[in-house]
Amino acid sequence: MIVAELRPVGPYSLRLSARHATDATRRFHDGVLTAAVRTPSAIEIVRAVQRPDGTIAVEAPTEQGIQRMRFMLGVDDDHSAFLEQFGDDPLVGRATKELRGLRPLRTDTVTQALLRAFAGQLILASRAREIERAVIRAASPEAGEGLHAAPTAAELARFSPAELRRLGLGARRGSSLVRILSALDPERLHEVESDAAANRLDRERGLGPWSVGVVFLEGLGRFDRGLARDLGLVKLAGELWGRHVEPEETDVLLEPYGAFQGIASVYLLAGYHAGLVPLGNANRNSGRGQDRRVPHRGTA
Repeated sequence: MIVAELRPVGPYSLRLSARHATDATRRFHDGVLTAAVRTPSAIEIVRAVQRPDGTIAVEAPTEQGIQRMRFMLGVDDDHSAFLEQFGDDPLVGRATKELRGLRPLRTDTVTQALLRAFAGQLILASRAREIERAVIRAASPEAGEGLHAAPTAAELARFSPAELRRLGLGARRGSSLVRILSALDPERLHEVESDAAANRLDRERGLGPWSVGVVFLEGLGRFDRGLARDLGLVKLAGELWGRHVEPEETDVLLEPYGAFQGIASVYLLAGYHAGLVPLGNANRNSGRGQDRRVPHRGTA
């Protein structure tokens, strides 16, 4: 085994970042993140724990396993500029101070993030994770300790829409996923500039702004596309504005954050659930008088 000591760039809390990270490929328990990761030669079990001095100790059989965990943790992607720029923001300001070590963890493959995007459309998060877990366990090999490798495009593409439906993924979403995987290798999006990658995904039937945000944040590790029209943002906006809110209206919540819309959406949602977003006086983005003629495919 190899043990590497990784020093995160900027504020980083493994506890905050990994507390909801458990899925078919990884688990977080007693401060230890254990994950099955793919390397060129094997599927490895890799562990990470944060030391009291802030360093992350990663244990893996090979250096490639350490590098895969390094990407999944996002320790090199400093978000200090976001924290500093929006520390006094009326919506996320308090969350940037109390949750400042939070960063979204990444999936080991972009394909898993794409599956997560389809599984999570318009249903409860708990049910979405059940579907994702069932599909991954059926598609990819077990690596040990009850963990499976993140699926590849080839492993998912061998399923028919009917088979995916039996695993819990709706017929329409399953058909869209199979169609996309037959035309696109999601891993190649790492090589594509953000606007081009977003446009490529958005052209696909069944994918919309929210799904693009999931792929960007969790699959590609990029902060410039947010979880637009997330149902949590719809609820937040409804409380802020005191009225019924359509999903596309919530675009104005993320617009002020520019190139940080991805990390901002994570902090908005985490702050909202933690009671850190002031709901009584933050109505700067009520949407009234603004041009909201944006493409809308629901919360896909």
